[in-house]
Amino acid sequence: LAILDRIHQKGVQLSIDDFGTGYSSLAYLKKLPVSELKIDKSFVTDMLTSESDATIVNATIQLGHNLGLQVVAEGVENQQTYNTLRSMGCDLQQGFFISRPVPAEAITTWEFQAYKPVTH
Repeated sequence: LAILDRIHQKGVQLSIDDFGTGYSSLAYLKKLPVSELKIDKSFVTDMLTSESDATIVNATIQLGHNLGLQVVAEGVENQQTYNTLRSMGCDLQQGFFISRPVPAEAITTWEFQAYKPVTH
């Protein structure tokens, strides 16, 4: 914790990855100097067909925002999931719908071609 605090004081932003699985815990949110939560893709992948997964994703977004954190959803693989996450207020999305992995040298010319704004 002391090391993470020193890193944070130097301006490095920290994320909790795969939130909701494994060793992630609500206790980390109040102890660690994090600025971002990344919702594990196991919840995101099935959120369109599983009411409980959709509830967990939405609650995690609201929890993160209430704690002043940015929220990222992992595993976004289609337009409907992307739109649903945006309508829930998710800050960022990550997954094959956004882009397949690209070499570092190609990232400066990469453009998100699949983006279509959510209509309300």
